[in-house]
Parts: sequence; C-alpha cells; structure tokens
Amino acid sequence: MAFTRINSKMISAQIVPGQRVLSQRGSMLGYTGEVSFQPNLMGGQGGVMSMIGRRVANEDTPLTTVEGHGTVMFGHGGHHVHVIDLVGDTLYVEADRLLAFEGSLQQSTMFMGQQGGLMGVVRGQVTGQGLFTTKLTGKGAVAVMAHGGVIELPIFPGQSVHVDPQAYVAHRGEVTNKLSTALGWRDMVGRGSGEAFQLELSGQGTVYVQASEVKL
Repeated sequence: MAFTRINSKMISAQIVPGQRVLSQRGSMLGYTGEVSFQPNLMGGQGGVMSMIGRRVANEDTPLTTVEGHGTVMFGHGGHHVHVIDLVGDTLYVEADRLLAFEGSLQQSTMFMGQQGGLMGVVRGQVTGQGLFTTKLTGKGAVAVMAHGGVIELPIFPGQSVHVDPQAYVAHRGEVTNKLSTALGWRDMVGRGSGEAFQLELSGQGTVYVQASEVKL
C-alpha cells in the first residue's frame, strides 16, 4: 500500500484487510468502500508514555486508525502534501505536520533534549517546535503537510546544511542537528528568530524544507 497523489493538497490511500493507515484526526475528505475510522488513543505505536509526554507539553495531535477495504482521500487545512517513502530508515517530523502514515511504521516520541541536550530544548522553544518530535521508523509511506510546497535537500558527510527553523519540516537518515547563529549576541538583540537563528544539519540524509516561514 502507498499513497497516491490526487493534486498538490490531496492524497488517497487504498485500504485493504490486514493493513491500516493512521491519519491526523479530521483529515479524511471522503472515501469509498467499507472503511472504519477509530480514535487512536495510544498515539500509534508510541505507547502510553508517548501520549502522556505530549499531553503534558500540550503538543498532542490526535490520530485516527483507518481500516477495512476501500479508498480514502486525505487533506487538511488546504496545506500542500508531500509523500516520503521510508525504506527501513527513520524520519523525524513534528506531530502537527503528519497528515497520514502507514501502520507498518513504528511510531515513537522523542524528547528534544535527546538531540543536543539543553540546546535541543532551547531549539524547540526558540523555533516553536516544542519539546517533543515524532519518530517514524521502518518501511512505509508518510504524508507530511507544508505551507507552499516542499523541497528535499540532501545532506552529505562533511557538508552541513543550514535551514531557517520556521521553514524546517522534517529530516531523515543519520543526521545531527543543532541551533546555531550567524550573528553575534549584540546583533541578535531586538531581533525575532528570523535569520538570526538557523538549524545546522550534518551527517548523511535528507532535510525537507517548505517554501514559507509560516507555521502550520
């Protein structure tokens, strides 16, 4: 099973018995066939601790489990949709960016402090991404939402990629990221996050960047 692009803001999924799709609650636009929709109270395969962590931080994004036999169309808020096919690797993405993903993927919640310690926490607060991020691992398709469309930037060993924090959507692969600045402390006084802060990604993988600095 994989997602089929209807247009830049809509996708469809062919649901068959024995397979399932998890989607952001309220993202179903229409369907044909015998399909059921059930609230996913456990936050996918992340378990109770994933759910509790996000709710404590007020970052919980409810999911719906879709099963049965038929075709379901997804979209949300008129946002552009970008499909990412995982082949056994890992994708890190904000929960509110997730439109839908295949149930074959393992989902968990990662505390931002695990990526950069205290600076990881600072990054989450400065960029507005919060204290937690969603981790999806395995083989399957993921549909993410973006404002203005998405471009994929490759990350090669020894060559860092710098991204505006507000334009960051997700990244995959063996990648480390940290909050950095191209300006001195005095230069940053009185500035917003803007170009003062950047996300510096290094390693090997891909970063997904939207064509806008607007948060969803």
